[in-house]
Amino acid sequence: MHFSGALSESLKIDGKAMSSKRPIAVDFRASWERMRAGRVRILWLVLGAMLLVSALPIGLYHRQVLQLSQDKLVDTERVQQTDLTRSLTQEIQFFEANMSERLISESQIFALMNLVDNVEDPVAEPKVTRLLQNLAESNPSTFLYLTAVGKSRKGTVASQGNYRADQDPFVAKALQRAFVWCMQQSGEFRSDPLALAPDDRPAFVVAVPLKDINGNFTGMLAAVVSLEPLLRRLQDASVRGRTVFIVDHLGHIVVHPDTKDFVPGTDLTGNSDLVKQIRALPQELRNTETVRFEQQVKGRSVEMVGTFSTLPELNWAVVAQRSLEQARDDAGVTELNRQALAFVSVVVLAAVLVGYFFAVGISGPIRGLAASTRAISRGEFHQRSPVRGASEISELAENFNKMAGDIEEYIERLKESAEENRELFVGSIRMLAAAIDEKDPYTRGHSGRVAKYSTLIGRELGLNPQDLDTLRISALLHDVGKIGVEDRVLKKPGALTPEEFDLMKQHTVKGANIMRPVSQLKNMLPGIELHHEHMDGRGYPYGLQGPQIPLMARIIGVADTLDAMTTNRPYQSAMDLDYALGKIKALTGSKFDAVVVNALESTVTAGKLRLSAVEVQV
Repeated sequence: MHFSGALSESLKIDGKAMSSKRPIAVDFRASWERMRAGRVRILWLVLGAMLLVSALPIGLYHRQVLQLSQDKLVDTERVQQTDLTRSLTQEIQFFEANMSERLISESQIFALMNLVDNVEDPVAEPKVTRLLQNLAESNPSTFLYLTAVGKSRKGTVASQGNYRADQDPFVAKALQRAFVWCMQQSGEFRSDPLALAPDDRPAFVVAVPLKDINGNFTGMLAAVVSLEPLLRRLQDASVRGRTVFIVDHLGHIVVHPDTKDFVPGTDLTGNSDLVKQIRALPQELRNTETVRFEQQVKGRSVEMVGTFSTLPELNWAVVAQRSLEQARDDAGVTELNRQALAFVSVVVLAAVLVGYFFAVGISGPIRGLAASTRAISRGEFHQRSPVRGASEISELAENFNKMAGDIEEYIERLKESAEENRELFVGSIRMLAAAIDEKDPYTRGHSGRVAKYSTLIGRELGLNPQDLDTLRISALLHDVGKIGVEDRVLKKPGALTPEEFDLMKQHTVKGANIMRPVSQLKNMLPGIELHHEHMDGRGYPYGLQGPQIPLMARIIGVADTLDAMTTNRPYQSAMDLDYALGKIKALTGSKFDAVVVNALESTVTAGKLRLSAVEVQV
C-alpha cells in the first residue's frame, strides 16, 4: 500500500512536469535517432539496470526455491514410499507365514489323529472333512479351498461357498504341481499368482506334504489361499495418486489395486522401467530402492518416482509409485510456482515504472548541468545548476525491505511447518502405541502410562528436555514388537508355558528390528530392545548386567513393571500404588536399578505420580 501510494504521487508530480514538455512520441523518436547514432539515453540504461537488478535475482531465487522444493518433495516421497513398502513387505511375510503355519499345524493334527496314512479311506473321510471344514471356517477370508489327498491323488475337499478348484484349469494344474513337488521335494510348495474365475480374484496355492512316523510321503494337504486381504490393504494404501501393487520376480502382477485393468499374472516389464529393474535383481537379494523413471500413461510420458522392496522368501516385490506431477499438486508446489511467477511479473512491472520515473528524475538535473555548462562556455559564469535528489531510490530501498520482510515471513512459515511435521510424527507414534495396546484389552493405554511414568522418573533424575523426549517416544514404542507375537500367546488368559514365554520374549528384539530402518528412531532402540534386562544379568534378550544396561532401558523397565502391577491382568488383580512400590523396592539390585527406584519413590512421595490422575496422553 505504501509503495502504490508513493508511485501514484510520483505519477502526479511527473505528469505535471511532462505536460509542459514536448509530446512523448517526439521523445521516443529522438531516442531512436540517438540510438542509431550510437548514443543511448540514460532512461534505457536505468530501465535495463533496474530489470537486471530486480528481475534476474528474483528469477534465479525463484528457480532455486522451486528446485529445492522439488528435491525436498522427492526426498519426502522417497521416505514415505520406503516406509510403506517395507511395512507392507513385513505384513505380506506375516500373512504368508501364518498361512503356512496353519497348514503345517493341520498336518500335525492329521498325524496325531492317525489320518496321514488313510486320508483316502472312506471310513476316515468324515473326520478328514470335519478337520478341513473347521480350518476353512476359521479362516473364511483366506482359505477358499482345502484338500487332503493320498498317494493316489484321491481324498477329501472343503471349500468356501460354491467354489470348486477342480473346475478351474489353472488351479487344478497348480494343485498337480504341488502334489509332484511335495512328493519329490518333501517340502512346502507355493504356486505362482493365480486369477480365479470368474472375477479374476488374486490367489495362490500353498501345500505341505503328509508324512508317516518314518517320514515317508503319504499324501498332501493343500489350500487355495485368497489374496483379498492383501488387495484391500493395497487399495487402502493407494491414495492421492500413489499406486501400490505386488509383482513377482519375473515382473508379473501378483496383486494390483486396479483389478479391472491389471489381472494377476499380467506382465508389467513392457511398460515399467521400475519392474524391469526388479526382474534384473538376484532372486535371493533383499533390497529396497527408490528410482525416478519415465512411464507411458494414456499415450504421454509421465515422470514418476517409485520404490520397491523385495521379499526373497516369496520371490515377490512390493512396489509404490507416484507421478511427480501429482505429488507437486498435492504438496502445493504448482500453486507456489504460479504465485511466484505472478509475484515476479508484478515486480518487473513495478521496476519498469519506478525505473522510468527514476531516470526522468536523474536526467533532469543532468540536462540542467549540461545547460549550465554551455552557459559557462559562453562566458555566463553566474549560471548554476540546481542539484535535486530523487526519492525513488529510497522508495526502492523500502520495497526491497518489504521483500526481505516477505522472505522472513516465509521462513517463519517453514519453521511452523517443521513443527507441525514433528507433531504429526509424535502423533503417529501415539497412534502406533495405541494400536499395539488394542491387541489386548488388558493392556489398553499401557504404552501411554509407561511413557508418563518414565517421563516423571526421568525428570526426577534431572534429564534434559531432549533426553526426556527420547525417553518418552521410546517408552511409547517399547512394546511395538508385540505386533509380531501371535494372539494366542499375547491374549492367553492363564500363565504362559515355557515355549510361549520364549515367543513372548522375542517382542523386544522384534520391536527393535521393526524400528531400526527408521533412522530418526535410532536413539530410541535401547529402550525398546533392552527394557527387560535385569541388573543381575537374568533378564532378556541378551542377559546384560548393571552398567551394561542403558539408563533409558532401566527407567522403562521400572515404569513397565509399575503399570503391570497397578492394572488388572488375566493373571492378577491390580495392586495399589504403595504395595506395588514396595514390591519394586524389594527387587532393587537384583532386577531394578536403585537410582531409578529411588527416583520413582521420590516422585510418588511428592505426589507427582497418582494412579487416579495419570494421563495416558503424553
